[in-house]
Amino acid sequence: MSAEGFISNRDTSVIRRTSLAVSATSSSESNGSGRIRGVVFDIDGTLADSWNLGFEATKTVLAEYNNDREEVKLSPDTYPLSSEEYHFGCRYTTPERLARHVGLEPGDDAFEETGKLLGDKFDRYYVQLVDTATAGFYDGIGEMLIRLHAGELKGQKLGSGISTDGVKLGALTNACVEYAHAVLKANCPQHSSEASSLDAEKASIYSKFVSIHGANSVPRPKPFGDGILKCCQEMGVTPDQVIYVGDAPTDAQAAVDAKCRAAIGVLWGSNNEEVLKNEEGFDTLCKTTEELSNAIAKYL
Repeated sequence: MSAEGFISNRDTSVIRRTSLAVSATSSSESNGSGRIRGVVFDIDGTLADSWNLGFEATKTVLAEYNNDREEVKLSPDTYPLSSEEYHFGCRYTTPERLARHVGLEPGDDAFEETGKLLGDKFDRYYVQLVDTATAGFYDGIGEMLIRLHAGELKGQKLGSGISTDGVKLGALTNACVEYAHAVLKANCPQHSSEASSLDAEKASIYSKFVSIHGANSVPRPKPFGDGILKCCQEMGVTPDQVIYVGDAPTDAQAAVDAKCRAAIGVLWGSNNEEVLKNEEGFDTLCKTTEELSNAIAKYL
């Protein structure tokens, strides 16, 4: 959720042309009817239960901003930001979200400058706080990722394991890319001193992600599809061979913009069914990780 992703207006036509031409040898599979070859995941509210980390870090940064400018001093606990306001703001990049939280709107003279200032402070502060306590995976997510990558994802509806050649994994967040790496590493046994080398190699999650991006490493952040297209390019797949999974309206919009094969929405993040059910891009909404596994399995 860094400022570069927020203020960039670079043309994405080159990325689009490149990503669509990435896998000429598999063009016969890219007709919307073959099995998918990749899944790109949002992180916060989709893979990681990290809302409280973001919420508390937001209030800390906003309280400091207030105290530098106002006579009435506030602490993170007394800063007037509700969880509902925070969740709604998560559909934006960090700079835009924070600028909005202090009462600015796009088009205001100080909007971009203030957003960048607050976004940089937020990124420096909360990335260092990432661990399994503050940004741990939701129950079942780690196992699902390992089985999906290995081609062993179980489809309950089919009653048996679905055998595939494995699926390439990507991650795209509107947070900064450094945060994305921190969360995936924190939830990876390979980077934990508690795991044996054998177990770490078998259950390594971080290394299974071919492409990892954030708002500061793509031309334009979600709701634009630029980040998904960049992931597709690095994964060696075309967008119509990819599913995007997320928890926000901007995730659905990005999937549509990138022309993904499908998008799946999860309901355990920042947005409920009422918010997501009318989004054009979401083909399926899932209430549990088991439902998510089954929804992905239908495309294998």
